[in-house]
Amino acid sequence: MAHVPEPVRIGKGVAALIGLLSMAAALAVGHLVAALTVPASSPYLAVGNTAIDLAPQPLKSLAIDLFGTADKLALLIGMAVVLALLAAGVGLGSRTSVRVGGLLVAVFGVLGVLAVLARPAVGGDGLWAPVVAFLVGLGVLLFLHRTATTVATERAALSPSGENATTAETRAGRGTHGRRRVLVSTLSVATGSAVAALTGQKLSSGEQVERSRAALGGITPDTRAAPIPPGSDFAKSGTPTFITPNSEFYRVDTALRVPRITAEQWRLRIHGMVERELDLSFADLRARNTVEKPITMTCVSNPVGGPYVSTAEFIGVPIREVLAEAGVREDAEQVFSTSVDGFTAGTPVDVLTDPDRDALLAFGMNGRPLPIEHGFPVRMVTPGLYGYLSATKWVTDLELTTWDRESYWRTRGWAREAPIKTQSRIDTPSGFAKVPAGGVTVAGVAWAQHTGVERVEVRVDGGDWRTAELSAPVNRDTWRMWRTELELPPGGHTVESRATDRSGHTQSRKRSPTVPDGATGWHSVFFTAE
Repeated sequence: MAHVPEPVRIGKGVAALIGLLSMAAALAVGHLVAALTVPASSPYLAVGNTAIDLAPQPLKSLAIDLFGTADKLALLIGMAVVLALLAAGVGLGSRTSVRVGGLLVAVFGVLGVLAVLARPAVGGDGLWAPVVAFLVGLGVLLFLHRTATTVATERAALSPSGENATTAETRAGRGTHGRRRVLVSTLSVATGSAVAALTGQKLSSGEQVERSRAALGGITPDTRAAPIPPGSDFAKSGTPTFITPNSEFYRVDTALRVPRITAEQWRLRIHGMVERELDLSFADLRARNTVEKPITMTCVSNPVGGPYVSTAEFIGVPIREVLAEAGVREDAEQVFSTSVDGFTAGTPVDVLTDPDRDALLAFGMNGRPLPIEHGFPVRMVTPGLYGYLSATKWVTDLELTTWDRESYWRTRGWAREAPIKTQSRIDTPSGFAKVPAGGVTVAGVAWAQHTGVERVEVRVDGGDWRTAELSAPVNRDTWRMWRTELELPPGGHTVESRATDRSGHTQSRKRSPTVPDGATGWHSVFFTAE
């Protein structure tokens, strides 16, 4: 019987490297094609965004609790690790036959296409990126596998007849000429992938958007807000400044890649249950009467004592004026807003049309155009409501409709209506700090947007409540700082705070999670006086 030679197996290290390079090439070229067609169709980002959409709410809350505003970076890093392991597995599964690897690449390709199709803002042109990525990944896998197999076969043929397969495989990987061929091939693919990835990133980096933003210069409203009075914060005592710098303003959203649209490209459609459909450009918006208003925004994901609350002087056009021009029908219940990346939110009509509310289509923030990550060119800002249902960034569509239509977070178990809860936070001393015994300054911030803070009380070690000093008020849609001086003996101490708003409602002691409509509870800090 004729001897059937055993199939040549390429080395494990080379096989894993082939898988990694195949995946890298696919993602890099996919990112480049997406930059040239539809940026949101980049397979890597599409898979990440789809993972965010499909993740159960407890997992999302855990990610925010663990990583804060770096949750998206953590997701990207985690995805990279998982994809690297899967890619190495593809290579190792193809040591003797490329069919296994090719099948796995095809599976990844289908998943990439499905992830892109799942993105609400991606049309037919968005399929180019995942399809090309699949073809490139498969092509690189076949090319590198053939190169490595050919070299391994040649080395095996040169092996002494008495050597076993393992020894032959080892000898095959040691030949200088064979190593050079494999090295040149892998380096070529790695270099090409790097160039494609960097070019794609350069094209999608938003330089055009930055130029559009810079061209607007400073933003001056027709109606300026009253000057912020002296004594509006106790920053020297450890509170935040009253106005949060743009670079420090909290950011929590679903965008894995910040949407980028120029002011010249931006348009806003107002339609649905209206008498007259409107289609506005950025120039149309700026030509209207613009106002400036200090507004404190709070994220519904903010835990008790959390950092996701900030204040800025927003500049824009009152939404109620735009809606009045469109003519809202009496049976309309919500304004269903949509971002350029497909995110949606539902805001009660009566809130946005309230003449005492000043909800804005904002394009300015602290005298400058909105930062890109905060919604440039235009976003919604609604005093008194958590942002998930009222502060759509990169907004491009307002549809007047009923509550039958559910927005992004409502389909994930969050409340339909969510006024911001009265809360207070202790900023100093920080948790587990060590401070000198004797006179200790305790200071923090409180908020009760669209009602206003009336009083903040502090108590130590479960004792009597004492009223803290409040900073100068600005308006009922902004936070207030507070502070008090305590005489404390050496030892550990626990300080608690609670706020009361102008309606007489006192912050609830009961601890509740952020889901479905915001956290409640007294904030407490333990520290040591010594």
